[in-house]
Amino acid sequence: MPSDANPAGDIFGGWIMSQMDLAGAIYASYIVKGRLVTVAVNSMNFHLPVFVGDQVSCYCETSKIGNTSISIHIETWVRRKQSDIELFKVTEATFTYVSIDQNRHPIPIKRHLD
Repeated sequence: MPSDANPAGDIFGGWIMSQMDLAGAIYASYIVKGRLVTVAVNSMNFHLPVFVGDQVSCYCETSKIGNTSISIHIETWVRRKQSDIELFKVTEATFTYVSIDQNRHPIPIKRHLD
């Protein structure tokens, strides 16, 4: 939306980062099977700008699962508003989340054998 952009029409990096955090938290919550919090964002790289009207998609992959934490590598890709086919990787980062209980204390991640 235009309210998420600078005067040149580029979407703010913070808005993209928040979308990545939402995607990563949803993805990680399925693995953790519970509540979690973001504790770190590592190696955030902005490769290309995102423009008003671009279709934005975030793709997640588990990088590492520790005792209470999980690291998720997230790539953000866009389809430009005038393109039906071509996709562009615009951003990538690794987000780390910690599994917490109802009192917001870290708890071990249960390992489920599927």
